Amino acid sequence: MAEVQIRDGEDVQKALRRFRRKVQRAGILKDFRKHRHYEKPSAAKRRKTQAAERRRRRQARRKKPE
Repeated sequence: MAEVQIRDGEDVQKALRRFRRKVQRAGILKDFRKHRHYEKPSAAKRRKTQAAERRRRRQARRKKPE
């Protein structure tokens, strides 16, 4: 869990920005959205396979021989 201590004389807005940055870096929101609804193992496998295929195609486009 991300935790931020407010320092002496520190603005609350600045502490909130630090907290949001920690949450984002820890991937807490991404993980929460991922587990918000149950995903069948077959659907997760299909999604991962499709993402890998997209990455592979993108890499192939970038490495066009000149």
